[in-house]
Amino acid sequence: MKRELGIARCGLACCLCSENEHCGGCNSDGCHDKDWCENRKCSMEKGLSGCYICEQDCRKGLLQKIKPYGFTLFAKRYGIDTLLDCLEENEKRGIVYHRDGIKGDYDGFDNVEELIKFIINGECQGLSE
Repeated sequence: MKRELGIARCGLACCLCSENEHCGGCNSDGCHDKDWCENRKCSMEKGLSGCYICEQDCRKGLLQKIKPYGFTLFAKRYGIDTLLDCLEENEKRGIVYHRDGIKGDYDGFDNVEELIKFIINGECQGLSE
């Protein structure tokens, strides 16, 4: 885990991404998705470092997908540091962010609350709703 890379504006985990060796991330001028990423544009226009800081509950752009939306909701509820702590603990316990291409153990959920429980219950204890 490269904790210093943190969480992307849309909630995805740059710190665990298999692309983080050659991707500058959404905060860099080298972001290859900067022309089409609705979440990047919106959060920058609002002066926010990410969707997880926004008070609106929207499903624009990548937030239409369960994983980024779930990570964003988790960060809104518990904070970025807690999300990073859980992801780090889960990685130590064998949970893989990208297992097959960009699909991994956090993908495949059809319910955002189940994903949030998985982030918490991936042996990262101490949180309660």
